[in-house]
Amino acid sequence: MGGVAMEEMPLSALFEEARKIHLAASESRADQDVVKKGCEMLDKCEDMVGKLGLFSSNETKEDISTNNLKYLLVPFYLAELTEKIKQEDRIPIVKASYAKLKEFFSFCEAMELVPEEELEASSRGGSAPPADRRALKIARFKRQKAAEAKLLEIKERKERRGRSKRAAALSTPVESGEDDIPDDDSEEERDAWLATINLAICKAIDLLEMLKREEEMLSAIKEKQLKDGEDVFSRDALDDRTKKAETWHRDAAARIQYSRPAQPITCATFAQDVLEGRASVSQGHEHKHQPLIFGPASIVNGGLSTERERMIAQVFQPSHRMPTMSIEDAGLTEMNIMNDWQEQTKKAIEEATTSWHNDKPLRRKEEDEEDDDEDEEAVMKARAFDDWKDDNPRGAGNKKLTPCG
Repeated sequence: MGGVAMEEMPLSALFEEARKIHLAASESRADQDVVKKGCEMLDKCEDMVGKLGLFSSNETKEDISTNNLKYLLVPFYLAELTEKIKQEDRIPIVKASYAKLKEFFSFCEAMELVPEEELEASSRGGSAPPADRRALKIARFKRQKAAEAKLLEIKERKERRGRSKRAAALSTPVESGEDDIPDDDSEEERDAWLATINLAICKAIDLLEMLKREEEMLSAIKEKQLKDGEDVFSRDALDDRTKKAETWHRDAAARIQYSRPAQPITCATFAQDVLEGRASVSQGHEHKHQPLIFGPASIVNGGLSTERERMIAQVFQPSHRMPTMSIEDAGLTEMNIMNDWQEQTKKAIEEATTSWHNDKPLRRKEEDEEDDDEDEEAVMKARAFDDWKDDNPRGAGNKKLTPCG
């Protein structure tokens, strides 16, 4: 569609074409030429609305006719399509979209379409407490869902009415619930456009906040680039750096086929030395490392012969005691200690078992002797008791039990 054809189109047809482009761009990633074409159409719609004088500042939503309600959405559609334009300098796009959204919000406010809580929040700016902002977002989300449900209900009602009309035209039985639907297209269309405007207001408020933050971030980045002397970020430099990195990785992959892999590092201390640059991977290493000694470089690697040198070497020593061995050395030492302990335990068990087996006859002899001694003592004790019973017959000391006592 050329520019001449666009000039000849009426306002309603031009708005419908632009609305289709906006719907396609919202549902999927549209082509940039199509987005720019939609912006041109909406600009033309805005000029025609202004020339025709469809809206007045002293009108409210009740004073606007149903056929003209939809043209309130022209600035909102234009703002959303403008925000989808891609160009190197993003800040003018963000500012233009923000300005159109503010224009749409101000016009809806004049038409008494914006809720009171949104007007109060807009007057306060960003000084509201977090709890109030959260409650406002929840209320806005509920209004958005209610508007979407309203539009879905109206769409289903229209589809049912269309099926009923087609069924009546074909003289087929009408489904239950569809024969008594009143034909109120004008009122239904007005409700649909009002719900669409309410949904657009909710989206516009969220988009205003997002664009404001994006503009602040882009301005901060641009100021930093200007401060550092980088007015425009060089895409060629990025491509050149990427090519160099790819070339280096390709050459390294080719060299690795003919190079001999290094011996794996199994010592933690030597690995730390390699990472910090004190040693090379090619150097041989063992699990023997002396504790680190701090002090002047001329004294550290030399022998400490005099008391003065020892005192100098102790300068700048850490407050904690340094390790005297690596983790591997400590593990090997602990393993040797455990092996020695197991050997000693095994040897002690064997000695104890052998000693108990050899001393068994001697222990039996001692037990027999002890049993004989105990038997002799028992016999002597029994004999002494028998003698006492002979000297003291039963009942001899109780004279009251005798008949003549």
